[in-house]
Amino acid sequence: MTSAVWKHNMAKQAHIPFLEEWLTSNSGGSSNIISKGSSSSSARAIIQAWSDLRDSLQHQSFSPRHHQSLNILLNSQASLYVADPQAKLLLSILSSTNSSLPPETYPLFLRLLYIWIRKSSKPSPVLVDLAVKILSDLLSTQFDFSKNSFFFSEIVVLLGAFSLASSVSEKSKTLCLELLCGLLEEEYRLIGSSEQHVPNVLAGIGYALSSTGNVYFSRILDSLFGIWNREDGPCRTVSNGLMILLLIEWVLSSSINSNSLERVDVFSKEVLETSNPHKASFATVMAAAGALRVSSRFSSKALRRLRISAEEKIETVAKGLIPETGDLSKSGTDPEKSLLLKCISLALARSGSLSFRAPLLICLASALVTEIFPLEALYTRVLKLQQGNLSKMGINEVKEHLYSAPFKEAGAITGVFCNQYVLADENSQNRMENLIWGYCQDAYLGHRQVALMLRGSNDELLGDLEQIAESAFLMVVVFALAVTKQKLDSKFSREMQMEISVKILVSLSCMEYFRRIRLPEYMDTIRSVVGPVQENQLACILFVESMPPYSELTNQPGSSSSQITEHAWWKDEVQTSRILFYLRVIPTCIECLPVPVFRNVVAPIMFLYIGHPNGKVARASHSVFVAFISSGKDSDEDERVLLKEQLVFYYIQRSLEGYPQITPFEGIVSGVAALVRHLPAGSPSIFYTIHGLVEKAHDLCREVMTQENDLWQNWQGELEPCKKILDLLLRLLSIVDAQVLPSLMKQLAQLVAIFPREGQNMVLNELYAQVADSDDVTRKPALVSWLQSLSYICSQANSTSTTSKRVERGEKSAFTRSDDTLSLDRINARL
Repeated sequence: MTSAVWKHNMAKQAHIPFLEEWLTSNSGGSSNIISKGSSSSSARAIIQAWSDLRDSLQHQSFSPRHHQSLNILLNSQASLYVADPQAKLLLSILSSTNSSLPPETYPLFLRLLYIWIRKSSKPSPVLVDLAVKILSDLLSTQFDFSKNSFFFSEIVVLLGAFSLASSVSEKSKTLCLELLCGLLEEEYRLIGSSEQHVPNVLAGIGYALSSTGNVYFSRILDSLFGIWNREDGPCRTVSNGLMILLLIEWVLSSSINSNSLERVDVFSKEVLETSNPHKASFATVMAAAGALRVSSRFSSKALRRLRISAEEKIETVAKGLIPETGDLSKSGTDPEKSLLLKCISLALARSGSLSFRAPLLICLASALVTEIFPLEALYTRVLKLQQGNLSKMGINEVKEHLYSAPFKEAGAITGVFCNQYVLADENSQNRMENLIWGYCQDAYLGHRQVALMLRGSNDELLGDLEQIAESAFLMVVVFALAVTKQKLDSKFSREMQMEISVKILVSLSCMEYFRRIRLPEYMDTIRSVVGPVQENQLACILFVESMPPYSELTNQPGSSSSQITEHAWWKDEVQTSRILFYLRVIPTCIECLPVPVFRNVVAPIMFLYIGHPNGKVARASHSVFVAFISSGKDSDEDERVLLKEQLVFYYIQRSLEGYPQITPFEGIVSGVAALVRHLPAGSPSIFYTIHGLVEKAHDLCREVMTQENDLWQNWQGELEPCKKILDLLLRLLSIVDAQVLPSLMKQLAQLVAIFPREGQNMVLNELYAQVADSDDVTRKPALVSWLQSLSYICSQANSTSTTSKRVERGEKSAFTRSDDTLSLDRINARL
């Protein structure tokens, strides 16, 4: 960044009118009552309010009407301008001894004076000195008012603002700083009595730090970083930590902009380079982050030293959080550790590029899996509670996490984590990989149980949990992509690349349920890792054998081996998403997969999910079957050919029993087309397939034989599934081998012969068109002869007694072997 741009940014930041509002809006906190009114008063109301206050001074009385006038003015703080005459009016009322002001009005007067001093470009030096004297007298003569946190926060921010005013005298500035330091050191308890006033106190501290010399600078720094560790001090929260970060950034930026680098040196020595147990760690971490943000924008020797000291400070705090056991995946119940992990992750996310430091990498990883995406802890709590007691956990608790600063900045934190991972040594990288892959397994197992428990009974809580998990999926994808770029490189052995690829695929399968958006990083990762897997037989085996076993898929999750409980496996959406992931990847590596592994591991799951009611899942199962049937073209492996033959029988049975309610027709088409093309000529399983298709078509048509003729003319409604099977049989005429073709023609003719005349005509027309368009010189003569015979048989049957009339009279169909035996024999003879 150039010096000109830097000065522009600093000037813009220095002209923030109300520092407390800037701190609040950028830290995720809520605005305090005074700084943002609930409404904006009209110009007429504002003029009348000032007039009422002048009357109050003139008559030396203060009534509820005058109190309301103060509120009217404060409701327009954003647009309100307080000039010197109006400030003089306020000071006169405050210093008047003849009127008794209600205690609750003092903070309002102080806020109006604050607006005056912050918005006025050149306030009167005389008025400023007078105001400081009145404040001093107020604190000394009516000090009881300072016992109120509202008054305390307003007096602190006003004293800080006066100390920074351009027209304040050195004497008045010193008095302001002395009063402010005394309040912080003696009345710090009032800061913690109301969290909404903390931004005001920090703003007052920020103004004072930007105006003072080294003596008061050090004293105020001690108060700023010491109050948080006191038992009766303010709460240590992420929001307060972020305000400290912003405050230090503002103060250091102002110091650099005013060429006061001595303050930067004092800050670096006393906060970053000196270890003091009385200074709260979370506050020093966030202050170090503020220093890092400043140092990243400006290049100078002094700031390079500041940057190094800030990084070392954060590293020192991070070291203290690393457990001796090295187990980073357990969050525990230590709120202090939880706070520090959140603050470190946010500090690093807001600090720009960082040099690699192992403790930072470890803490970032721990924060991601235990604090930012705390799925395991949340799942454990949900599962321990009975359904009726889930309210104890509170939906609001999960919602609050969704709106928390660490969760909102999860993407930035993940980015820093990945950058640190890339810079790390191999041992540290391996440790991070194992942590994230284990996290994926835990997320899958936990969410599977929680989803089955909550779905339908507590969908709101489940939806909130899934929002956290969806963001966790994005984190895993970004990290996995970083791993592929780092490890799938020629400098690593093929065995290592294979092992990493399998682990990434398994991890992504666990998180597949949470993939709700199209993500280029996801597809890039998949493409990167599928290559090493599909080229290596061992990798294929490892990946396939990582699938949940059949017994686990069909039984209630969490049940022991001695108490296996069957459940509606097709309703388990988390499990289904994971299996769908496998079903999509397996076809890419089918050539390298040994036959026994496919038979024992893949086939049972493939057949199970062929019957899944979700068409997308069922089609993926059919695709696995097609891939296996199509595999091994260049191999004469007898075992593979034998397994293909064996699988076809159950495949046809399983597919047709679910058609048309469950089995998607596209799946049947792909499977049948594959087996007739890739099984040996004259295979018994092909004959079985054709027989099964013909029987299914007959069963589908038999129930509607009594329907009106127009139904058969259009093949709509109930006849549409039958029409689809019939179309498939017609398509097979052009692709089955010569040994199977006669059987297909025979069975197809028997089926068509039982149709009503309208149905026969529709089929014959389609056959005429298909045979006419055929350029298969080997097959076409046989088809022409067969079609002529079928046409003749249909015309003969229609001329004597059409099938439709026979059905209307209640007679048996051509597939019942009674009086129709002669007809079928005649068809067989013709064919």
